[in-house]
Amino acid sequence: MKTGYKLPEVTFHTRVRDDSIEGPNPFRWEDKTTADYFAGKRVVLFSLPGAFTPTCSTYQLPGFEKGFADFAAQGVDDIYCMSVNDSFVMNKWAENQGLVNVKVIPDGSGEFTRRMGMLVRKDNLGFGLRSWRYAAIVNDGVIEAWFEEPGLCDNHGEDPYGVSSPETLLTWLKENTKVEAA
Repeated sequence: MKTGYKLPEVTFHTRVRDDSIEGPNPFRWEDKTTADYFAGKRVVLFSLPGAFTPTCSTYQLPGFEKGFADFAAQGVDDIYCMSVNDSFVMNKWAENQGLVNVKVIPDGSGEFTRRMGMLVRKDNLGFGLRSWRYAAIVNDGVIEAWFEEPGLCDNHGEDPYGVSSPETLLTWLKENTKVEAA
C-alpha cells in the first residue's frame, strides 16, 4: 500500500456488547465494513502481529492509547488497532489493556491484511498467517501517510518496531497537519 491508495472494501465480523442479552456473554455478532470504520473520518490505523504479544502489548498499543489526546489535537478522529485475530481475542485484549480511546478491529481471516499486501507467514513463531507491523494515517478511506516496518517477509527472525510507533506518527502529524484554532 502507498500514500494515495484507497483502503480495500472488507467486511469484518465483530462481537459487540448488547445489554439486552442476559448471562455471562452479553455480546452479539455485528458485521462492519471498511466504510463503517473509515468513511468521513481522519484516523490512525496500526496493525501488528498479534494480540497479547510483548511489543504490541507493552509499547505500541499503550502508546497510542495514552497519546490519544495528542493525536486528536492534530485532527485525528479515531485510532484503530488491527490484527489477524478473531473478535473474541481482540475484545479480550482490549479489556486486558483497559482501552478507552483505541478501538480494535478484528481481521480474523486476514482478508483486509492480505489485500493491503501485509499478510506474512509467522510459522517460525507458531503464529501462522499474521500482519506485518505497519501504521497509516487514513483520511476518508484514503491513505494519507504510510509507515511500514523494514524487512517485510515471511518468517522474519525479528519483529522490527519504530517506524510505526505512536511517536513517529505524531511527529509526522505535527509536521504535516495544520489544525485550525477553535
